[in-house]
Amino acid sequence: MTGHEPPTALPPALLERPDVRAALAAHDFGTVFHVARAEAGISYSTIAAATGIKPDRVGTLARGHGKVTTFEKIVRIVDVLRIPGRLVGLARRPWEPIPERLEDSGRRDFLKASAGAGLAVGLPDLSRPPTGGRVGSDLPEQLRQRTARLRRLDDVLGGGDTYRTYLGEYQSTRMLLRRGSYTQETGRNLLSVLAEQAQQAGWAAFDGGMHAEARGLYEASHKAAADAGDDELAGNALAFLAYQGLRGDRQARQDAAQTAARSCATAGPSAAPGVRALLYERLAWAHAVAGHAEETERALDAARAALAEVDGTPQPHWAAWVDETELQIMAGRCWTELRRPLRAVPVLESALARYDDSHARDKALYLSWLADSYLTAGEVEQAAMVTGRALTLSSGVASVRPRERLAPVLARLGEHQALPAVADVLEQARA
Repeated sequence: MTGHEPPTALPPALLERPDVRAALAAHDFGTVFHVARAEAGISYSTIAAATGIKPDRVGTLARGHGKVTTFEKIVRIVDVLRIPGRLVGLARRPWEPIPERLEDSGRRDFLKASAGAGLAVGLPDLSRPPTGGRVGSDLPEQLRQRTARLRRLDDVLGGGDTYRTYLGEYQSTRMLLRRGSYTQETGRNLLSVLAEQAQQAGWAAFDGGMHAEARGLYEASHKAAADAGDDELAGNALAFLAYQGLRGDRQARQDAAQTAARSCATAGPSAAPGVRALLYERLAWAHAVAGHAEETERALDAARAALAEVDGTPQPHWAAWVDETELQIMAGRCWTELRRPLRAVPVLESALARYDDSHARDKALYLSWLADSYLTAGEVEQAAMVTGRALTLSSGVASVRPRERLAPVLARLGEHQALPAVADVLEQARA
């Protein structure tokens, strides 16, 4: 808590109660509203005015009828009632205290705890120069390797878990640039590292539902990469901005497709093949969401051609995760968005059979597109089975994206709740 709480803030003691915790975990905000009035004296009209929900709707929810499913409304309720993000599966909210700089001991504690989940990151201890000290020419490469190793956390953890760690790395390097002493070349290399760290932190913020923070970090990354003369990272920053822009309305999606095209042009034809493959597959996705079928096909072809050029030589580690399986999944996602289930289902089924369940967040997301395509094809029971697998995988992952992606799929399944398979998965979702 910040110490300057609004009159609608729930008392910390209430947030510790098991019944309130269970309600928050289930996104049962009606129960939370009822408790807020009965136990904290916060009237329904006060909650309504602060959250933008109609007063009669607040009362209806408090009586146990209906649920809040809109992501923006959930975030508004959380912020108004000052509910810590972790209690509802969100990243730390902007009003929750965040250390200006995470010390190495804090990062080690985090990573030590993460090791219990099977992580073996093996980070080196870097001795950063004191404030105003001379920065050695080898430090940027050491930081780059550290960033690469930290990236592995994203394979198994959601943005709600990784954001503070990634942000701390970015803030430390930014402080080093501001207060350290270094040659022009070392400064340029540090700026490149900073751009990469900003993208990493921005992605975690996006994954944790902190979209304003994500945009700010992506924009900071683009500036740092441009100042460093790193066209590949500058292009990737634009690709991230495009990806985020696809959440908007029709015009925003059209603009995002143009930004994605700029990302490819910024990196240029001389970029590493892995980088071009990554940017072209993101361009394909932007075109698919914008409804451009022909442009989607061309971008996928360009991504495949670039990937075919990868000959075993080292690629930038932030693009090295793109392989045949990932590209196949992206193709399936694109055809799902374009309502082409006969093309989407076979490639998604094939690729996801090779995709390990340890990447729980990503596999849950990818399964949501498979379920979507099965529904479009009229295979309702199969869609329900796949949705159940996605729900199981996404349980406990600190990422808002699986829940966002599965919400419309579950809504469509609700039209067939008389089918036993559908009733089972809807019950699973409620639980």
